Amino acid sequence: MKCLIAAALLVVATTPASASPTDDLATVIADHWAWYLSVNPEQATSLGERRYDAQISDLSLAEADREAAAAKRFLERLRAIPDTALSPAEQVNKGVLARVLGGQVEGNSFGERQMLFTTYYGWHQGFAELASNLPFRARVDYESYLARLAQYPRQNGAALKITRDAVAQGYVQPCDALAGYEKTIIGVIAESPEQSRFYAPFLGTRPVDVNAADWAALQARAKALITDVLNPEYRKFYDYYVQDYAPKCRKTVGASALPDGAAWYAFRVRQMTTTDKTPDEIHKIGLSEVARIRTEMADVAKQAGFASREAFIAELRTNPKYYPKSAEELLQVSALEAKRHDGLLPKYFGRLPRLPYGIKPIPAETAEGTTTAYYSGGSPPAGIAGNYFVNTSKLNQRPLWELPALTAHEAVPGHHLQIALQQELPLPEFRKYAVGFTAFVEGWALYTERLGIEMGIYDTPEKQMGRLSYEMWRACRLVVDTGIHAKGWTKAQAVAFMKDNTALTDANIDAEVNRYISWPGQALGYKIGELKIRELRARAEQALGARFDLRGFHDAVLGQGAVPLDVLDAQINAWITSQKR
Repeated sequence: MKCLIAAALLVVATTPASASPTDDLATVIADHWAWYLSVNPEQATSLGERRYDAQISDLSLAEADREAAAAKRFLERLRAIPDTALSPAEQVNKGVLARVLGGQVEGNSFGERQMLFTTYYGWHQGFAELASNLPFRARVDYESYLARLAQYPRQNGAALKITRDAVAQGYVQPCDALAGYEKTIIGVIAESPEQSRFYAPFLGTRPVDVNAADWAALQARAKALITDVLNPEYRKFYDYYVQDYAPKCRKTVGASALPDGAAWYAFRVRQMTTTDKTPDEIHKIGLSEVARIRTEMADVAKQAGFASREAFIAELRTNPKYYPKSAEELLQVSALEAKRHDGLLPKYFGRLPRLPYGIKPIPAETAEGTTTAYYSGGSPPAGIAGNYFVNTSKLNQRPLWELPALTAHEAVPGHHLQIALQQELPLPEFRKYAVGFTAFVEGWALYTERLGIEMGIYDTPEKQMGRLSYEMWRACRLVVDTGIHAKGWTKAQAVAFMKDNTALTDANIDAEVNRYISWPGQALGYKIGELKIRELRARAEQALGARFDLRGFHDAVLGQGAVPLDVLDAQINAWITSQKR
């Protein structure tokens, strides 16, 4: 194992002689990808690279420093390659990789790197999802999986050490965002090993290269690891969190209260939006969008026969007929909505991905404190489908009139279509699997909610208001996120602003505001990205007139995978020019 990693690190520092800048770039990209897989062994397995099957990621700060140093060396090699000697496509490859590496180096310079969990994710939940992202076809897959489970004490120990040191330095999450967070830890411990998420691979069909006796032995090893290794580690984190971390939570909510917090938040804004916009500029964009959407919501309420926007929203929030009676009903309606969208796709897209997606409930231990749904990407090399996760907790907070917009965003034409298609494009591997600029990925998903108007999926006033509420939700993010982290807003101010402007239910608003508090800047990419895509579409429609082809435009937007917004701008300009010819 050490020899493999040493070899991977060696290529970082070596710049072999080559015949041309094109060859130099290809070498850097190949070296970087080999190194990337070596330090992300779980993802490597999911992508068919089996050399690291028995390894798990190293979460230590020493490893973070090593990776940042490697990224800096790759960046220096890239900068030595002249753009003028590269093709336009090669220039994009170089620019995208340079941006990724630059962000990695800069992000590692902040003490906030020690804050390893938010209300949305954490190392403990990431590890609990391990089996969902790995192939299970033969004995070797189960053996390597068990080897990885056995290493969790090292990963958990490193994460806990970092977190203890972070708390001592003032890098701790706010109290206001942490209500119930302990459930995401203790909830991983099941009543019996067989009910554990870690045991899921052993509930399926026995692989053909394993006899019955050996299969029973593998199952017994899994149960022992769950009982004797994993559960004690999750209990250790739970005890630390309840006894030490939670009592020392931060009384302030804004990132500006953290050491060097203002600079870190400015970095986060640039990273998440791929722009140079300041928090104040984004705040003002948000306020403008909120005002526009409020007017549209009032028009829909009037069409529905209500005296005001507020009256219609009150009806939508309180009438039981709009809410599922069971988790099964919610999943069934979500599935039907998803298939409805599937059938509409060919009219709006010339290129569609082959990888399918499924629908699953969000794990119970995280559901009550997290968002209404999310998407998890699949892996064609590993034979893993994408998944649209639906929150089946608090059913009186999960209105059915939200489902058309929600499904468009998380499944199709949103995340699944874009991410699965990216994995099939003729791009360098790092752009297929290791690049996901939030402003592009989330901006596209939000754009598709609006595309749903043309697709005809909002066929009642309730569903129309659901879409507008979702757009308002993302507009409010621009105001609330910057308000909290750059303008001194409290959680109560943020909740009140969301409550006044969206049709979201109380549970969703609370979970969302907690997310913005604990994960600064991430929520800004949605609306900024969507506005850019809408701007580019309007530009193309005006320039091309009757020759504008919506399917062609969508294929052009998605045809290079996730890119920064300035790169997307240039790509669509080039597409417009090609269409004029």
